[in-house]
Amino acid sequence: MIQAIVFLPLLAAIVAGLGNRALGNTVAKAITTGALFVSCALSWPIFIDFLSGNAAAQVVPVLQWMKSDDFDVLWSLRVDTLTAVMLVVVTTVSALVHLYSWGYMAEDDSQPRFFAYLSLFTFAMLMLVTADNLVQMFFGWEGVGLASYLLIGFWYHKPSANAAAIKAFVVNRIGDFGFMLGIFGTFLVFGTVSIPEILAAAPGMAGSTMGFLGGRVDTMTLLCLLLFIGACGKSAQLGLHTWLPDAMEGPTPVSALIHAATMVTAGVFMVCRMSPMFEASHTAMTVVTIVGAATALFAATVGTTQTDIKRVIAYSTCSQLGYMFFAAGVGAYGAAMFHLFTHAFFKALLFLGAGSVIHAMHHEQDMRFYGGLRKSIPITFWAMTIGTLAITGVGVAGVFGFAGFYSKDAIIEAAFASGTQIGGIAFAVGVFAALLTSFYSWRLVFLTFFGTPRWAASEHIQHAVHGEHDAPSAEHGDSPHHDVHAPEGTAGYHPHESPWSMLVPLIALSLGAVFAGWVFQRPFLDAEGGAEFWKGSLFFDAHLMHEMHLVPTWVKLSATFAMLAGLLIAWWAYIRDTSVPARFAGTFRGLYAFLLNKWYFDELYNLIFVRPAFALGRLLWKKGDEGTIDRFGPNGAAALVAGTSRVSVRLQSGYVYTYAFVMLIGLAGAATWAIAG
Repeated sequence: MIQAIVFLPLLAAIVAGLGNRALGNTVAKAITTGALFVSCALSWPIFIDFLSGNAAAQVVPVLQWMKSDDFDVLWSLRVDTLTAVMLVVVTTVSALVHLYSWGYMAEDDSQPRFFAYLSLFTFAMLMLVTADNLVQMFFGWEGVGLASYLLIGFWYHKPSANAAAIKAFVVNRIGDFGFMLGIFGTFLVFGTVSIPEILAAAPGMAGSTMGFLGGRVDTMTLLCLLLFIGACGKSAQLGLHTWLPDAMEGPTPVSALIHAATMVTAGVFMVCRMSPMFEASHTAMTVVTIVGAATALFAATVGTTQTDIKRVIAYSTCSQLGYMFFAAGVGAYGAAMFHLFTHAFFKALLFLGAGSVIHAMHHEQDMRFYGGLRKSIPITFWAMTIGTLAITGVGVAGVFGFAGFYSKDAIIEAAFASGTQIGGIAFAVGVFAALLTSFYSWRLVFLTFFGTPRWAASEHIQHAVHGEHDAPSAEHGDSPHHDVHAPEGTAGYHPHESPWSMLVPLIALSLGAVFAGWVFQRPFLDAEGGAEFWKGSLFFDAHLMHEMHLVPTWVKLSATFAMLAGLLIAWWAYIRDTSVPARFAGTFRGLYAFLLNKWYFDELYNLIFVRPAFALGRLLWKKGDEGTIDRFGPNGAAALVAGTSRVSVRLQSGYVYTYAFVMLIGLAGAATWAIAG
């Protein structure tokens, strides 16, 4: 069964990719989508078996992969509770994204290629989560990187898409270099790349040291930090996050797949999988907590000013990943995976809902050109409202709550229950980030679905009305203006609801956003039930989970009050008094510009890394390659040959007396040499 789950998407990708236009759009879509729904249907029984306690971890060998002396790597598929959770996340979201893409990509000329890339992406992620050794994990790790490059740059005729794809690839290479060093170091220390063997031996390595860069460092700290650098790249943590917002240049289904089920969750999964290693280093755990909390805060602040609907949701992904990491950093790995699980449903819902809005607005992505859409696209409105209720954590303890209410609040409570100073800081940051999350999430809803329609101001809508050509996407997020004053009316254009191929996935994901937290909270988080559920597939601190449920009432209510505060501020600024945003931006110009420009990370990296790299490249090109190598190498040799040829041409005059004269000189020279000898 597990072989079919993993390899069906690969087979579908090969058939659709090689068949391409020969198969036709419908056949290629049917093959890839059907394969994903079969994988999804086979994944849920595995998860349910682990949920009911009727399943045990198993390893299914596939083939002998690499063998060199003592280095022996089997390609095996590991199935345990952690894998089972990831299987349902990856296959469910991927299957629904495939179905959604039938409607969203209906007018695209390269549908077989797109669906082949989607399936390849899913296969790579499945390889990653079923890995039984670090080499196999790295194979899937690089596979999702390749697939993301192909999908982000799918509209290759757009320079911005090409640039975004390259940026994602390059930034992830930085993180992957650290990940590779971590794998090399782990093999050096443990003598194996088998994950179960490494995790079994990890506690015994606590306190040991190893040589690194001419000094002695703590072994487990070094290995964990190197592995974590890879996680920062894949999961877009602060410092290596800059590729994630630009990834919005790909089609919207790609955004949903990258942000909800694949790629960005790989780092969280890896840290949880290797959790016994991280538990052996207090320093590594502290770093993970700090980076996660900082990312949650950074991304939430930036999300409050963005106007591109997809970028707002992208920064919310970055922020929610920060929550997952600081949960892992304080030892609440079960809470981190629970938030990963619920986040997959409501984040895919939000992205696909945004795609439905963009589809209705003829590919306009700037929220300032929306307004009043709730009556035109009611199903999309309610789906995105449900997603917003889930991500902001709306609920009443002991009664009912949306998905994020259980998972995000559990992370905040776990940070407080950890009892450490850094845990207390993470708790405070988590509460403040919850306020910002509520603000920018409801801001998106109010700007999009409420207020006066502002469609007439949109250049894209004007093009649509007059039948002009329209680009696949628009980029208005860097505009310094919050409010666009447009004449009332729609200039003849009327938004329309998406086709059912797009709406059915929204409805399915809405069910997950509503019920996933309520249904599954006990097996993921309960002190006794959690230990039984995870069965050692990650480090489960039952004491921390027990203490998490005993935190003071004000701690449990803090996230709810923060959510209400964010909702109230958003309502006041975008419904009650719409002049507030412009007045705030005018009063706090520096702060607003700082947040609008994403803390100037791109500009800083451009100044520190990109420009010097280009300058060095030009120097090596002009002075090194052309000025030295070419000058004295191929160009110099060619010039020497050309000069010699010119001299030789002069000697080859064609006159007999010239040749006789040369022969005479030669004979005279030979005679002189003979006499002198």
